[in-house]
Amino acid sequence: MAKANDQDKNVYHDKVKSFIAMTRSLLEKEKRILIEVKKNTPSSPYQRLTLSDEMLNLSSNYIAINGISQTVLKTKNEEALNDARKSLYKAVIYLEEVVSNYVDTPFSDYEDKLKAIESFDPNQRYNLVRKMGLAIDILEQAYGDNSKWRWTFVEMEGRFAAAAKNMIDLKSVYVNASPMSPYYDACVYHLRLIKKLLSQAADRYREKYELSTGVTLDFKTGINFLSVLRRIHIVLAENEESEAIKKKLAIWSQKLETDLKKQEEAKKKNRV
Repeated sequence: MAKANDQDKNVYHDKVKSFIAMTRSLLEKEKRILIEVKKNTPSSPYQRLTLSDEMLNLSSNYIAINGISQTVLKTKNEEALNDARKSLYKAVIYLEEVVSNYVDTPFSDYEDKLKAIESFDPNQRYNLVRKMGLAIDILEQAYGDNSKWRWTFVEMEGRFAAAAKNMIDLKSVYVNASPMSPYYDACVYHLRLIKKLLSQAADRYREKYELSTGVTLDFKTGINFLSVLRRIHIVLAENEESEAIKKKLAIWSQKLETDLKKQEEAKKKNRV
């Protein structure tokens, strides 16, 4: 690939100026909000939600800078992509700090956290998780299929799936899922999204186990995501879907048990 000439570089720097300025502004805003968050007031959870949203905006800026680099200079801006990835992680972490990072756990374990953000309505919750999911997808595509960060995204997607699930108030889901509710669309789409995310997280962790690490913890994590997906189906009285996941869980658990036995036998042979 030919190197970019001075004219291309000048065009690039001119086009990214506004994005760099916005990036600096967002980083300064993050610092200011974090000072307020540390005061631990009733508004702190809402401020963390704002931080999560702003980190998504920050990530979008870095992705835009990379896009300009690819268009003008014909090369990826790895620094911008890595900054985007770090910003996305921060967005997920700020959300986890509000609603918890629990995967397969009863709703009662994090119910109090949702009470702390009662006025953040279902529309706002769905819009935030949809925006986060889109940002993760766009960044993955920007890195490409052969990226060294391929398996890192499995963890990010899993943590996002859990946080997105924990944003839903399961006690009010029946009311909000009624066609008469002003939050009907948001509730239905949010539920549809988290079921997709949980299923995807389970499959991706198994893929990571089989194609990359061989670490049984990854497979167990995938099984945990399947388990919580089944819990969601049970809560929603989706019996057919629940039974399908139950069968899949049985197959995966048997596979894990078989693999563990093989690993133990291999260890015994190595000790001889």
